[in-house]
Amino acid sequence: MWSFSKSAVGRSAVGARPTAEGRLPTALFRQVMVVLAALLVLPLAGCIQPLYAPAGFGLDSAPLAAELQSIAVDEIPQRLGHYVRNDLIFGLNGTGSQPPPRYRLMVVLRERVQTPILDTVTGRATSATVIVDAEYRLVTLPDEVEVTKGIAFNIASYDRFSNRFSNVRAARDAEIRNARVIADSIRTRIATVLATRLSPVPPPAVVRY
Repeated sequence: MWSFSKSAVGRSAVGARPTAEGRLPTALFRQVMVVLAALLVLPLAGCIQPLYAPAGFGLDSAPLAAELQSIAVDEIPQRLGHYVRNDLIFGLNGTGSQPPPRYRLMVVLRERVQTPILDTVTGRATSATVIVDAEYRLVTLPDEVEVTKGIAFNIASYDRFSNRFSNVRAARDAEIRNARVIADSIRTRIATVLATRLSPVPPPAVVRY
């Protein structure tokens, strides 16, 4: 018959405990790992920046944000003009503050609707396309010096139905989409121009012969 001694079982691979020889104490080991992690992160400390933190003179800089907040948007007639003006005010100054205006933004809208697809049976349009042109002009206050001007446009399509109220709601949704895109386009163009004006101009290069 087979027999095993307690000492042999105690020395078996299953019941063996790892020896502590050649190992650092747990507290000291943790401290060493923390120091090594800090040394690895230290070279990147100057490269890390919050995603939405303003810096420099780019399109998200603090000086540019202050300039955009000081733009007063004139009233724009019609329902579409109401949508565009609200989106412009929120895009230029979403903080809710009211700093003294240093610029004045004027926008003139032109809207037209096209019905490219007709039902051959009923003779009614099955879809419609809303085309909006927005002519904008930014001037300084109070001397009315022109800063920039241009034309932004967008096209939005929607399906037409036999229900009149559904058509009205679909047309209004198309206007809202147009207003959002046009306001964002105008805001981006104005921000680009103002960022160029705020950025420091490098000194002219000296050519030596």
